[in-house]
Amino acid sequence: WYDEYKNTIIDQFKVMGFSCDWDRLAFTMDEQNCRAVRWVFVHLYKKGWIYKGKRIVNWCPSCKSSISDAEVEFKEVPSHFWHLRYQIEGTNDYLELATTRPETMLGDTAVAVNPKDKRYSALVGKNVILPILNKPIPIIADDYVETDFGTGVVKITPAHDPNDYEGGQRHNLPVINILNADGTMNELAGKYAGMSREKAREEIVKDLEKSGNLVKIEDYSHNVGHCERCKTIIEPLVSNQWWVKMDELKKPAIKVVEEDKVHFVDEQYKKSYLHWMNNLKDWCISRQVWNGHRIPVFTCQDCGEVIVEMEDPTVCPKCGSKHLIQDEDTLDTWFSSALWPLSTLGFPDRKEDLAYFYPTNVLVTGREIINLWVARMIFSGLEYYGDIPFRDVVINGIVKDAHGKKMSKTLGNGTDPRDVIEKYGVDTLRFSLFDGISIGSDSRFSEKKVELSRNFLNKIWNASKYVLMQIEGKEIKKVDEVKLNLADKWILTELNSLIASVDKKFDKYDIGMAESELSDFFWSKFCDNYIELSKSDMAGQNSEATVATLLYVLTTLLKLLHPFIPFITEKIYLELPMHDESIMISAWPVEGKSYQKEHDEMETIIAIIKAIRNARAEKGVPDNKKIDALISVTQNEKLYNASKEYIKKLALLQNLEFAGEDKFPQESVKLIFNDCKIAIPLESLVSSAEEKARIEKEIEKVKFEIARSEKMLANEGFVAKAPQALIDKEKEKLAKNKELYAKLEQDVKKYV
Repeated sequence: WYDEYKNTIIDQFKVMGFSCDWDRLAFTMDEQNCRAVRWVFVHLYKKGWIYKGKRIVNWCPSCKSSISDAEVEFKEVPSHFWHLRYQIEGTNDYLELATTRPETMLGDTAVAVNPKDKRYSALVGKNVILPILNKPIPIIADDYVETDFGTGVVKITPAHDPNDYEGGQRHNLPVINILNADGTMNELAGKYAGMSREKAREEIVKDLEKSGNLVKIEDYSHNVGHCERCKTIIEPLVSNQWWVKMDELKKPAIKVVEEDKVHFVDEQYKKSYLHWMNNLKDWCISRQVWNGHRIPVFTCQDCGEVIVEMEDPTVCPKCGSKHLIQDEDTLDTWFSSALWPLSTLGFPDRKEDLAYFYPTNVLVTGREIINLWVARMIFSGLEYYGDIPFRDVVINGIVKDAHGKKMSKTLGNGTDPRDVIEKYGVDTLRFSLFDGISIGSDSRFSEKKVELSRNFLNKIWNASKYVLMQIEGKEIKKVDEVKLNLADKWILTELNSLIASVDKKFDKYDIGMAESELSDFFWSKFCDNYIELSKSDMAGQNSEATVATLLYVLTTLLKLLHPFIPFITEKIYLELPMHDESIMISAWPVEGKSYQKEHDEMETIIAIIKAIRNARAEKGVPDNKKIDALISVTQNEKLYNASKEYIKKLALLQNLEFAGEDKFPQESVKLIFNDCKIAIPLESLVSSAEEKARIEKEIEKVKFEIARSEKMLANEGFVAKAPQALIDKEKEKLAKNKELYAKLEQDVKKYV
């Protein structure tokens, strides 16, 4: 099975660009892993921590096996509450209780009430008569019973309910199993023996009704456990299984998390882990399935000697008999998975790899297996090797479909990554999965996100082509060897901040936010700002600084983006001059020299450019139309003179004149900054006819709003019934619109 199906997953990994050491690929049934499993079982057995006993488990009647909590899927199922009455022994009185599983009453060994419930306190210690079987069972008091749920009386069936089993243990109640392994009723069910659970329920309800012990039936929906494999309803069942004692195993595993030696990056999962561990019961490790590690317990058929050793025995060490039989059960898959950090590194033979790599740095996994896998790896590492298996635990969210539903084979809403890759490319898929995802949060996958990611990759490709064109045939110097201008120093300072921020996010495993920051930087700061600024600098005499900066910034961004989009970054990187053999083995970027003064000055220039562009947008000026502007400077005139071409180019100006404020046209859009003011003549932005038409259109809208408010406030019914706050709000709106109307009337007169 493994040989046939492993390549499906592994091929997906490889085509998606996973940087793994494929020589270390391991399977749970590999010889080394089998040896590790055997060693651990023998170790625990000889310590007295593995035993066989009857306890309650999740039982699948179809698979005919115990299953783990992880293999139980809960589904909302429409059902009923059957209200039954149990006669109090020796009286004509009854206790009423409700159940969702009337067929299990045949295994009832008590009814319970809360010890603080005054309604029933006098009955504790007496008996009720179990209907149908007509046998007495005791009335017990237990805090487990909720006084305000139902009638405050519950039936106790220790063999068929986990909570009832615990209650039965507390009160030393008998455990009566009324089911066969296939879910049919057994001989203890009397006349219902051989019936399915569903048929027995139907017949028992009929008999309860005939005997007058069925009070009523209510509709009720509740979550019911189903087997993940075959979808059969799970039966809580007392079964003879192999167990691991957890009292001593769990203590050090709790301590290392409490002391943060194993650190959950998200604190909420630490609380979840500790709550589960502190309440952990003994672990059922046996399964009645054919696939898995066979339990290495051998029993002599002649003298009954039980043999548990590293090698399969051939003769009984006690009597010499060769009649030995191995236990037919297999181990829970989590028993071997719990050893993964150890077994994959050569445990128990303590090879060099184990000494070098263990403990590992980080485990990345899903929240649904914190208890089933993370916890078990921690206590396994501590018990079998004396150290934690990893230092950090990062919990990923789930990738859901576009509608927010979990992907599943049943729903058919899964996505094969290879199909997306064939259409859009692997880097596009990778980027879409990361973008904007905060650590631990679920995400929705959609083709629209992939298309947006493709647009970004196209941006990278086009920006890189621009840089390659600019540097072609030119002598390339390093950024610390050239005389940098204002824009160069600005982008280098911004780049340093980006490197520091991305490093910090990587340290916190906040990978999605790191990618979003890189995307914003590349698109906005590098492409929209610096590359556009560079176009005017490339025409100047000092183009070598711009060339050096363009190459340095692009190379750095490619390295920062490489973990997310390895293929396109490698392709472009190898096209650049002064590259290493591969971007994968090149040095990770570190912060260089920053220029804070020049950075802040450039930020002012960029703010001016954005303000002018916003003014253009508000007036609906198309990008292909150049406008004029005047600038009045109160100080730092040298900065604005040096930046004149930047402002003209990026703000799409035909002319930018330095002038005193008294020279500003009266009809202009004025923009005020710390040490300068800018005026954009209105006639430069729009034609008189267009502006007049725009204002007249606005006047009509305001007149309509004024008329609407006046009509509403003149309505006596509205004024009498509406809340005062609403009336006041409408009056305020009317006053503002009248004020705006007066202003617009003045403005439109300018164009008569």
